[in-house]
Amino acid sequence: MLTRVLRREELTLTCAGRTDAGVHAWGQVVSVPVADDDVDVDKVALAVTRQLGPEVVVRDAALVDAPFDARRDAKWRTYRYTIVNRPAPDPFLARTAWWVPEPLDLSLLRLGADPFLGEHDFATFCRKRARPSTTTRRVLDSTWHDLGDGVLRFDITASAFCQQMVRAIVGTLVDVGVGKVRPGEILGMLRARDRNVAGRVGVPQGLCLWEVGY
Repeated sequence: MLTRVLRREELTLTCAGRTDAGVHAWGQVVSVPVADDDVDVDKVALAVTRQLGPEVVVRDAALVDAPFDARRDAKWRTYRYTIVNRPAPDPFLARTAWWVPEPLDLSLLRLGADPFLGEHDFATFCRKRARPSTTTRRVLDSTWHDLGDGVLRFDITASAFCQQMVRAIVGTLVDVGVGKVRPGEILGMLRARDRNVAGRVGVPQGLCLWEVGY
């Protein structure tokens, strides 16, 4: 692989999760086929980081048994969404968080997050123009965390996600947190399987692909 990189030959990369424009990834996993078993993956990682950093950084690299596909072999993915909830925005978090100046009720946010746990048809929270063959997903974790100083974080882990699913969930939960939607309405939204009944879509910069499990 190092030889191919130096020769500038094309490689086929497979990413574990989708990240729309403006969305970040801390735990993105990428697989690439290599011809040699004696590739020095540390040198490759360093070379890629030097060329693409600081925007793209290889935090770890390893050889794995074939066939391995970063996307198809993933068992679950965790996304994190960060909100700055205070009257004034934070310039140091502007690129990685959604500024919501209206006061959010954390207890309502947590009540609204609970119905997403388990297996549901998430058609209501999937982008209409990019729906896959099935929108049924199993959510393993749906939790809000108070990080202090008005910073809130939403963690969600699922078997898979459809496009804009997390951002649509967060946008709807923000409506819950400000009192526009009751937590008890969330289950009805899921059952409706209608994108029109859900709330707004959270801004992309607040979203981060955090971890992928195999």
